[in-house]
Amino acid sequence: MARLPRLALAGQVHLVTLRCRAGQTMFVDDEDRRRYGVALLESSREHAVAVHAYALLDDQLLLLASAPEPASLGRFMQAVARRYVRPFNRRHCRVGALWEGRFRSTVIDPASFLLVCMRWVEQAPVREGWVATAGDWVWSSAAHHAGRKTDSIVTEHAAYWQLGNTPFERQAVYVRESAVMLSDAVANELLAAARHGWPLGPPAFLSALADATERPLQRRPRGRRATPNGRTKVG
Repeated sequence: MARLPRLALAGQVHLVTLRCRAGQTMFVDDEDRRRYGVALLESSREHAVAVHAYALLDDQLLLLASAPEPASLGRFMQAVARRYVRPFNRRHCRVGALWEGRFRSTVIDPASFLLVCMRWVEQAPVREGWVATAGDWVWSSAAHHAGRKTDSIVTEHAAYWQLGNTPFERQAVYVRESAVMLSDAVANELLAAARHGWPLGPPAFLSALADATERPLQRRPRGRRATPNGRTKVG
């Protein structure tokens, strides 16, 4: 089966994952993480991509971002790689590709899924057992949303602003919500959506997306389907 094109739509929020090749690591030390953060910031400004949440893990990147044009997200990710991979290889005396393949992404409805996806992204270090709370992980947007620091990488989405009238109110509400870990079922649903490119949102949102792209937005159900000669075959 031919691989579907990546779903990328102007102005929409995208949930993005990028994994290292098996047995590799994206970051050997905190200096690598600092450099990757700089690459994220510079590339987001270069391509006008708004990063709403992120987490730098040992073997993968988790990201929520909006782009002004369909091609902007891919250009942004390519720019991050150009800024990071060659210096990383040189610094650690290695050669070859770092990623397992292209980044994976899907589109989400911010009204229904933005805050859930933010929690999923920022809770990743907690799920790994590295920290007790999301805000304790320095290399993510969690501390920014908790009010512990200002992160220049982050552009807050309108759905986050609706949590309160002041920064203190928004931060307090988000800290309370993010302290509750998402269930494994929800976490697996978000990961599967990002990996396979199936958008997340209510029917009205999915219907609007269908008007904006010819790409299939849902997995075709398995079963019998008609062939051009009128016969049927199992799909």
